[in-house]
Amino acid sequence: MRLQLALNVKDLDAAVAFYSAMFGVPVNKRKPGYANFAVESPPLKLVLFESPDASERLNHLGVEVFEQEDVSEATERLKAAGLADLVEDETTCCYAKSSKVWATEPDGARWEWYRVLEDSETFGTPTPEPEANSEDAPKPATCCG
Repeated sequence: MRLQLALNVKDLDAAVAFYSAMFGVPVNKRKPGYANFAVESPPLKLVLFESPDASERLNHLGVEVFEQEDVSEATERLKAAGLADLVEDETTCCYAKSSKVWATEPDGARWEWYRVLEDSETFGTPTPEPEANSEDAPKPATCCG
């Protein structure tokens, strides 16, 4: 198990250089607008989203586990406490297919308890196309609560 910290950053290249030096590890996964680090000590999954216009630096928090039973236990615990906002089984998000449960803490920070099942070449599951004759432009892929 390791904690996850997902940050919105203005300049992904600068952030990758900084966190590589800070934790003394290379980037684990790098895609357009996205990077993550798998830090062993302290156990941390650091995720960076290039989002120059984000109003908050904190994107979300998480707990990465390595067994499906840990996700199932967290899901049941959060459901029993009335805290589970969203349960996602085998969803694609952040260039990975994963199973997860989401909760929101009292001050609004989003938490995910998740297990990565496999890597993906896409960032997330595309949102549905707008209806015909809609003036709305197609929405990009979204994920992470």
